[in-house]
Amino acid sequence: MKFSRIAIINRGEPAMRLINAVGEFNAERGTSLRTIALYTAPDRQAMFVREADESYDLGPAAFTDAQGRRMLRYLDYEGLERALIATGADAAWVGWGFVAEHAAFAELCDRLGIVFIGPDADVMRRLGDKITSKHIAQSANVPVAPWSGEPVETIDEARRHAEQLGYPVMIKATAGGGGRGIRRVATPEDLESAFDAAKAEALSAFGDDTMFIESLVSGARHIEVQIIGDDAGTVWPVGVRDCSVQRRNQKLLEEAPSPTLTSDQDQEVKEAAARLGRAAGYRNAGTVEFLYDEAAREFSFMEVNARLQVEHPVTELTTGVDMVKLQLAVANGEVLEGPAPATVGHAIEARLN
Repeated sequence: MKFSRIAIINRGEPAMRLINAVGEFNAERGTSLRTIALYTAPDRQAMFVREADESYDLGPAAFTDAQGRRMLRYLDYEGLERALIATGADAAWVGWGFVAEHAAFAELCDRLGIVFIGPDADVMRRLGDKITSKHIAQSANVPVAPWSGEPVETIDEARRHAEQLGYPVMIKATAGGGGRGIRRVATPEDLESAFDAAKAEALSAFGDDTMFIESLVSGARHIEVQIIGDDAGTVWPVGVRDCSVQRRNQKLLEEAPSPTLTSDQDQEVKEAAARLGRAAGYRNAGTVEFLYDEAAREFSFMEVNARLQVEHPVTELTTGVDMVKLQLAVANGEVLEGPAPATVGHAIEARLN
């Protein structure tokens, strides 16, 4: 489905990222895509509102939902639906944050006949569930660290799986993300308190306390592969990033390519990510994350981020591609032709706290 009016379901830097990409896309291809900034009251004079072709006022920055919780306006589905209809948008770009990995928002777009510039809702749901994504990875012959192989519901089940896997282990929420719903357990004595704490945190953060257990890969490096897929089933592994320097499970440094992988290993992990993407029927941009055990020289699949990540610029700098323009192209029905771009040079991105 072709589109011409793109609503931006984001603010600040991500919104400007899209606006700049659309400007270049139009200049290069002779298209006339228009951007629509959806903004809240504090951003009335913000750069992204001024630079967009059109804008729409969502109202106050926060609202109270039916459960009495105070929520950010970009999570107000009723308000977003009104905005999409009122502006005549025929596409929506979400960037990162807010509804970027919300399958329900992709379904809202589908119901309104709007192109969601991202993966399909069912793919997003399956990959967002860490247990399901591990099964997809195994079906695609992508290596996975030893794990429980199923949900772990009780402390007795947790003890059984932890003993089988061998300590230390990681307790993880299947709906987890952002370092929440995850605990490292070194001894049997620590298991029950860690299991209860992880379940409670997952329920509070995600509304889902389904857990699983996997072996802890000590001292592993955190490797991720940028992918993009088209409607024809082609998945490009665009580049490899190393995000091993972290604090509280949040990435501080991103490097492209990984300084520890050989060229053969770089190619190996890219091929694994592409296989997983094809097995999942992945379309548009995403990231496949792995742990790499340097001593054993082995990769193990972690998870998929079904969106464009904030770390994507280091991949762009080392491959020469523009990931946002690629998102626009494949969402508009274009196919990926030829081999994925090669990596040249080195780039580093830092998060400032």
